[in-house]
Amino acid sequence: MNGSAAGGGGFSEEVISLTRRPSGLGFNIVGGTDQQYISNDSSIYVSRIKKDGAAYLDGRLREGDKILAVNGRDLKDLRHKDAVELFRNAGYDVSLKIQRRLQPQNGPVGHRGDGESGGLPLAAILVPGLALAAAAVWILLRYRQRM
Repeated sequence: MNGSAAGGGGFSEEVISLTRRPSGLGFNIVGGTDQQYISNDSSIYVSRIKKDGAAYLDGRLREGDKILAVNGRDLKDLRHKDAVELFRNAGYDVSLKIQRRLQPQNGPVGHRGDGESGGLPLAAILVPGLALAAAAVWILLRYRQRM
């Protein structure tokens, strides 16, 4: 992996090298001094990774990552459109210094950390309910036949 963890604070920093494809680097950004994504934070963030783009194929850049620098150029205090221009003119091989919030190792009780709620699966509720409904319809039809 082409990265290193930074000290403390619940964040890690990593340098990611991408090779531009014909469609670009393969991600969208939000933020800037004129379009703050997070209140009182003018940083640039990855808002979307495009499927089959350079970032997607590389696999290291994630939605929500803060981009600190492009090819060594600090992104601090840039307007959104200036950041976009910097990415567009960054060349074929692009180096991104990113910051990512570390995920807590221990989540709240009942949370498995895999996107599941830990509750009953929907099928555990629907299957018995549908079985009861089918039985009720069958009984109703049998009752109507006898009348």
